[in-house]
Amino acid sequence: MIRLYHGSNVAIEEIDLSRSKRGKDFGQGFYLNANPDQAMEMAARTTRFLNDGIPTLSCFEFDETEAMKSGLNIKVFTDYSVEWAEFVVMNRENNSDVPAHPYDIVIGPIADDTVGVQIRRFIMGYMSASALVEELRFKGDHAVQYFFGTSKAVNLLKRSEL
Repeated sequence: MIRLYHGSNVAIEEIDLSRSKRGKDFGQGFYLNANPDQAMEMAARTTRFLNDGIPTLSCFEFDETEAMKSGLNIKVFTDYSVEWAEFVVMNRENNSDVPAHPYDIVIGPIADDTVGVQIRRFIMGYMSASALVEELRFKGDHAVQYFFGTSKAVNLLKRSEL
């Protein structure tokens, strides 16, 4: 069992995937972090961006063993790689309601959010995939995110007190 944290401008009592935004690293879904400090940084950024609410952590418990047994389609990126970078680009460029991948859960590194220009340069052929990996590498402590993109995946999360 692992404790995961979601940082936002409000407490999350019930996960509503319809409120998820498109164009994120692993697609439209619910994102969590195992590091409460990094989740709180995201909460502060979200609160500043929306200019509403207060930075708030919501805590969930997730049983990875149960997820593996459940038959869900899970993708794990153990580190930054060309495959990971291409996956991030594919998802960030997807503006449709149809997911760009078949995974219920994706676990892997967080991409640096300030790299939109580099992604466009890669798409246009001005940057190699290996150079993009370095550009997308999160600045600061190594950060791992957990993406839950389907209701079956979300149902494995149990709300917990901090």
